[in-house]
Amino acid sequence: MAGHSQFKNIMHRKGRQDAARSKVFSKLAREITVAAKSGLPDPDMNPRLRLAVQNAKAQSMPKDNIERAIKKATGGDAENYEEVRYEGYGPGGVAVIVEALTDNRNRTASNVRAAFTKAGGSLGETGSVSFMFDRVGEIVYPAGAGDADKVMEAAIEAGAEDVQSDDNGHVITCVFEDIGDVTTTLEKALGEAELIKAVWRPQTGTPVDEDRAQSVLRLIAALEDDDDVQNVYANFEVDDETLAKLSAA
Repeated sequence: MAGHSQFKNIMHRKGRQDAARSKVFSKLAREITVAAKSGLPDPDMNPRLRLAVQNAKAQSMPKDNIERAIKKATGGDAENYEEVRYEGYGPGGVAVIVEALTDNRNRTASNVRAAFTKAGGSLGETGSVSFMFDRVGEIVYPAGAGDADKVMEAAIEAGAEDVQSDDNGHVITCVFEDIGDVTTTLEKALGEAELIKAVWRPQTGTPVDEDRAQSVLRLIAALEDDDDVQNVYANFEVDDETLAKLSAA
């Protein structure tokens, strides 16, 4: 299990999702606004916007919020957000990628660098760790969407590359450029997904012990708490026993 997915599962078990909902919606709205400004404000004519809206719906973002974010892009009061990617190493040599949408690059860079430094890591140049990751599309379905065979059949029909199923649900992976078409085809067979994202998937993991895992989790939490940060990916791995301890903490 990838480190970032582990972190999300831990956060879920701690019951923090409700407290973070407004922040999640805010980040989703920012992505929708940027996507709408990058092309036509019509999801049917703008693949990036269509994906952003699909993901917002999958995370139960209210329709009014989605429409307001799209309308904001066509108005004169929309901020000019810039897409920025930061890369570096966290505790234990763990590779970390940070994606941000910011209207102040200096502020965001300063905050991200401070989080790395406080965690005992270091911020590197763009490209310093991304070569250790693959850019892919990830579509997540709950266990109730069907058994492993049903989901596998739907994924093959949709043109996906891989499916990982367990008691928690199904994670379908596809080529990054195909994520919109694959998602649309999957919806016909399985319904709406829980999560639809373009992600950085580690090619290999970096094993860490309990102390370093805690440090990495603190770094990820600090980064994700920043309003400008959209996504954080890390290639750390921990064994099941350590994961159980972190989950119970």
